[in-house]
Amino acid sequence: MSDARDDRLARVIALYESAVGNYLRRRLYPLAAADLDELVADTFTVVWRRLESLPADAELAWIIGVARNVLRNAQRSRRRRDAYEGAVAAQRSAPATEDVVIADARVRHALTALREDDREILLLHEWDGLAVDDLAQLLAISPDAAAVRLSRARARFRALYDEWDEP
Repeated sequence: MSDARDDRLARVIALYESAVGNYLRRRLYPLAAADLDELVADTFTVVWRRLESLPADAELAWIIGVARNVLRNAQRSRRRRDAYEGAVAAQRSAPATEDVVIADARVRHALTALREDDREILLLHEWDGLAVDDLAQLLAISPDAAAVRLSRARARFRALYDEWDEP
């Protein structure tokens, strides 16, 4: 950056930083006040990138226009994030299939009694939907070895499931 460009940016920030902060502070709803510093910084980042477009006769108005756009973008992002979090919360309120299955005492017993590697391959296949080839790649073994391990894990699970007597 040239010295003249540096000097102009430093002057613009010194002159208008508090005005931009005040503008954004009055309009922060529904954003948190903690977002203020970030929004001011984002505004002056845009000003820095577009410094050549800054009109000498209307600097404050142009910078407030940039701050307005930065704020609108932040508000849109907040709405999208809130909508996403609401959708995720709605999904969490319904019990997951895994939770329903583990609520079955026999299944829970069989899963907890399995060796860790047997439990992992079963859960990766049954709950995470990994096919034998995917299991082989993930576990760094051949597809044939993955199929054998999965088959043996299923057999051990069935044996533990069948032998359990409810207390």
